[in-house]
Amino acid sequence: MNGGDISNPQMEEMCANGIGGVEDAPSSSTSTTLRKNRPIISGEQLDIEAYAGLYSGRTKITRLIFISDHCDNTAMQMEASRMAYDEIKRGENTQLFREVVQKIDGRLGPDYSMDAAWCTTVDRKAEQRKDKLESELNAYRTNLIKESIRMGYNDFGDFYYAHGALGDAFKSYVRTRDYCTTSKHIVQMCLSAILVSIEMGQFTHVTSYVNKAEQTPEALDPPTTAKLRCAAGLAHLEAKKYKLAARKFLEVGPELGNSYSEVIAPQDVATYGGLCALASFDRTELKA
Repeated sequence: MNGGDISNPQMEEMCANGIGGVEDAPSSSTSTTLRKNRPIISGEQLDIEAYAGLYSGRTKITRLIFISDHCDNTAMQMEASRMAYDEIKRGENTQLFREVVQKIDGRLGPDYSMDAAWCTTVDRKAEQRKDKLESELNAYRTNLIKESIRMGYNDFGDFYYAHGALGDAFKSYVRTRDYCTTSKHIVQMCLSAILVSIEMGQFTHVTSYVNKAEQTPEALDPPTTAKLRCAAGLAHLEAKKYKLAARKFLEVGPELGNSYSEVIAPQDVATYGGLCALASFDRTELKA
């Protein structure tokens, strides 16, 4: 089989980061559209808590929301929504919190309703934090301290990321590039840009920053190399280049562990790699 652009129903249901993938792409085929929008149907009850425990950060939340939106089992929908609600309240993304509350729509009782006081408090603290970061960054610029400026932009990236402003987070992380003084700084910048790009679905950026990070091999330890291979695999998967995706996922070794849980779990690497290989490798390659 050719490893190029393969149309395969099983592959089309795979999502690059478990939250979107080809479902967001337009299609002229009614049958394809129906297939993409159909609910997840399973005869077995999914252990949502165990599944969600494989992930961290925004990816954990978006996967829970995906289950809530696509599962036809009401109990599982509510469990996923409840866990998403609890997880969001451990962070600072009030916009995402409002969206989840709207999805719950009072079905989980008063304990999982709109918490306006929490939103107000978080938003007020966010404004104060932003003012402080701006003041610090302006001072660093005045003093022309490159490392401090780099850290200032990185702090801004973390701030925007925590509050769900992914576009601003990406810009802030990328701005650290001009102030990187070591190879490790460049790799850190690339990993941050890759993380945000995956969540925004901007996989051309993912590929670009994977390539940039790989140009500094002296700063790449085995876990970081594994992360870059995962990111490259996701980018190829999103582009339906299944053979290239399979090769990248198959190159990921055990050193990845749970170190990339904000993006992907080791089980996902095995699943994506296996399915991509079955879809694109010929018999000889599968036996190799």
